[in-house]
Parts: sequence; C-alpha cells; structure tokens
Amino acid sequence: MNWDRMFDIPSDLQHSWLGLVGLHLREALLPVLAGLLISLPLAQLCVRFRWLYPPVLWVTTVLYAIPSLAFFVLLIDYTGMTELTVMIPLTVYSLVVLVPAVVDAVRSVPQETLAAAKAMGLGPVRRYVQVQLPIAVPAIIAGLRVATVSSVSLVSVGTLIGNQGALGNLLNDANIYNRPELAVNAVLSMAALAILADAALVLLRRLLTPWMPRPQRGKRKAAPVLEEAAR
Repeated sequence: MNWDRMFDIPSDLQHSWLGLVGLHLREALLPVLAGLLISLPLAQLCVRFRWLYPPVLWVTTVLYAIPSLAFFVLLIDYTGMTELTVMIPLTVYSLVVLVPAVVDAVRSVPQETLAAAKAMGLGPVRRYVQVQLPIAVPAIIAGLRVATVSSVSLVSVGTLIGNQGALGNLLNDANIYNRPELAVNAVLSMAALAILADAALVLLRRLLTPWMPRPQRGKRKAAPVLEEAAR
C-alpha cells in the first residue's frame, strides 16, 4: 500500500479530492434538506388529522425497506445516471426518520402552551411555526442527525450506477487500479464527513435552543470526588 498516493485521485474521476468531498456533501445533504421541507408540513397534517399518521408512516417504512441499489436501478430509466437518481431515494429514506421525529416532537408541546398561543390570537399556521416548531427543535435536530449520517454513508452506493460525484467511486477505483489506499481514503473521508456533519447539527441545536440547560463540567468532575468523600 502506497500511502504517499492516498490523495492522488485517478483522472477518470475528473475531480480532485476536495472536489469529490464537495460533491459528496451536496449529494448527501440536499436530500436531507428536501426531506425536512417535506416532513414539516406532512407532520403537521399528521398531527392535525390523526388518522393520516398510520398510513403515512406505513408508506415511508415500506419505501425505506426498498434496497438503495434497487431504488437506483428503478429510477435510471427516468432520471439517467445522474445525481438526481441518488438524491431521490435518499430523500425518501430520510422521511422515515424525520416524519416520526417531527410528529412526536410537535405532539409533545404542552396543551397549556398551545392554549396560551391561541388566546393571543395566533392562528394554526403561526402556532405551528412560532410556538410548536421552536419547542420541537431538539427532537427535530436529533432526527436530522440520524438522517444525515445515514445519507452520508448511502451516497457511496451510487458508484454502482456510475455516479461520478461521490467518494464511493474511490472504492471502485481502488479495485480497478489495485490501489487499496484509495479505499482507505474513501472510508476515512466519509467517516470524517459524518462526524463533522453530526457535530455541526449539535452546534446548531445549541444555537437554536439557548434556553436548554448546558452540562456543567465543574459539577460533573466534582461528583466522583464527592462520592469518594462520602464513602
């Protein structure tokens, strides 16, 4: 294994390593964003009309059960070997995580809070946007973290249909050119992207929920000392 050539990307990919990283992020994050934009109004409908939630959850679960490669193959005839062929299944997969997360988060908002907002003259849409969603942010971000990490890993499957935009293509080239360092590059790069994306969402949650309590390091460190003294 030639470690010096880990970032020496084969010319057939037509991108540098940074270029592949950028394209990988685009193909992974845009579907999650699209899934969120679909989940927010869909979840509100499920909360407002409770009978709608079971069939919506059933449909998203069934679609999630379709293997990603089979999903890609089904779409090739309509969207070709393009980024869209990869992004559509990833958007659908994100719904099975995001819809329940948003529904459960919105339902957990206290009725007293909703009653106070209604008494202030807020209509259903304003109550949802200005009251329910801000309170539901922690649960929504938790769902986004799961969907994002899953999307970052699943993008690599797109290499099997000839998609040239993802880091997963390095796995294919590692086999073609007998260069295992490319496989190591792909695995480590995708793991790093998943960790960084998750950390960014944690930071976003803290910025959007300044009212939530933060863990106090001093108290956490002092706890074992106090326990030992009590003994």
